[in-house]
Amino acid sequence: MRQYLLELRSDGPFALVLHDAPEPTPGPGEVAVRLRAASLNYRDLLVRSGKSASGGSSPVVPLSDGAGEIVAIGEGVRDMHVGDRVALAFFRDWISGPFQSAYHAAARGGSCDGVLAEVVAAPCHSVVPIPAAMSFAEAATLPCAALTAWHTLMERGRPLLAHETVLCLGTGGVSVFALQIAKAAGAKAIVTSSSREKLARARELGADGAIHYLETPDWDRAVWDLTERRGADRVVEVGGPGTVERSLNSVAAGGVVSLIGVLTGFDPAPATLFTLVKKNASLDGIYVGSREMFVRMLAFFESHSIRPVIDRRFPFDEAAAAYAHLEAADHFGKIVVDL
Repeated sequence: MRQYLLELRSDGPFALVLHDAPEPTPGPGEVAVRLRAASLNYRDLLVRSGKSASGGSSPVVPLSDGAGEIVAIGEGVRDMHVGDRVALAFFRDWISGPFQSAYHAAARGGSCDGVLAEVVAAPCHSVVPIPAAMSFAEAATLPCAALTAWHTLMERGRPLLAHETVLCLGTGGVSVFALQIAKAAGAKAIVTSSSREKLARARELGADGAIHYLETPDWDRAVWDLTERRGADRVVEVGGPGTVERSLNSVAAGGVVSLIGVLTGFDPAPATLFTLVKKNASLDGIYVGSREMFVRMLAFFESHSIRPVIDRRFPFDEAAAAYAHLEAADHFGKIVVDL
């Protein structure tokens, strides 16, 4: 079979290299999954550059998110069968309950092998059945970005309420999923982007407000105006240091800013945290979610007929081009590699 590896090189980031490898045989408690599709996240760029919180040592099979069918069953596996359609969980061993730092040791595509391979072996507790109506490409977009958005809006603290407003920064995977989840839950959603075309597409998905942040640099004030000077109850903060101050300004009293991404870098944020105090607001750190959350999310997606938005699909042999497309940041939704 074929698989990609990220291999350390002396003159820069990890190199993406295609290899031939023996097809894995599932051990006790494992299944072998024939991958049909994988998807990319911004975290994959961080892993390649050596900056991910769950990055591993060279070499590693990249990408955390994939879907396919089970082709072999190991000893002791129950309730799973050859031919079952499944997706793989981002954190291999986070099954349920609160997050533990030990789970970083088995984050797919970073500290352990990921899914950019034709066949992978995986513990049976780390795969999840996917809805019959969902394609492999759609299911492959879910393990990281969708589950992060779901954890943010529906699992941490309390579920989003129908009368609330969600602010989604940008139109990448997490933010588009947050928009879709918010609308399915009956809430309002405001989206920011530097592209009028992307804002129009967000409107088509149900966005109630759209802010062009290059034309409106003080976009936090625009949020304030769109919400009748109340603010957003939930802020899906994917920018990090460069945007968190305006996110804090945008959040409503008693609201939550969920810090998810670091698209603007790792330098310390210039924001004053007193904004949280005077608003009695919260700042949450969110890093994907557990298998149990994944199962609940899939049920919600199925019952509300949510279909992932795929920006572009690349063949397996052009995986490097998929990375380049992600790095260019011109996408709306998710980028998929077909196997």
